[in-house]
Amino acid sequence: MIPDPNILISKLDINQPLIGVYDAPDPKAFEPLVKPSSAGQHQCVFLFYKKWLRGETLHLQENNFGCGGCGRSMFNKQTRERDEFLTFLAEGEGLKKSKELMGQWLDQDTPFTPEYGNLLIGPLRTENFNFLRSITFWVNPDQLSSLVIGANYYSGPDDPHPPVIAPFGSGCMQLLPLFRDLKYPQAIIGSTDIAMRPFIPADLMAFTVTVPMFQQLCQLDDRSFLFKPFLKNLQKSRKKN
Repeated sequence: MIPDPNILISKLDINQPLIGVYDAPDPKAFEPLVKPSSAGQHQCVFLFYKKWLRGETLHLQENNFGCGGCGRSMFNKQTRERDEFLTFLAEGEGLKKSKELMGQWLDQDTPFTPEYGNLLIGPLRTENFNFLRSITFWVNPDQLSSLVIGANYYSGPDDPHPPVIAPFGSGCMQLLPLFRDLKYPQAIIGSTDIAMRPFIPADLMAFTVTVPMFQQLCQLDDRSFLFKPFLKNLQKSRKKN
């Protein structure tokens, strides 16, 4: 059964469309499509944010992935020599104290490798649910807080993985590759990469979930916080202000 997020969206007053990442054999099923410019490999995935809002889906392939970082993290394709890449990240961008630390982080990272060769990022489509790999909610701080609670609703202290993580990495990595197990219910607090934030509204954050976590969130019912006083009081206070 395909999960229905309508109650969750309504209760949290989420007005941004949910965005899915798909690994699918037939990109035509996701039309209308848009691709990065073939003229260069320097287009951030999030440059296409406004196109997602218009119902378009970004089509990425191993020979057309937008930028080198996305090529590495989403297709396991190396576009720079290691030393050059580490110098750029650690010294050019200042993301780690040293190239050595940057290299250690890079070595423990596991890029995603698409099964079908097509990665598609765009509006949630229930008819393509079998190819869905992650779902992103674009939310304000109040909505983010609620989704964090929702992600913890079914979790216990002995679970093998935390229900919510906020890992270091690029914005596109936070959409998919930073999940260690896509079969496990987990969420990432994302869009913490300042290089991609100019392409999205300043008041929004990403909350990206695996399909099992999405299923859990869609199962929240009237026994959960969605229907209790804390959330109602928060929403009332915002309306007053």
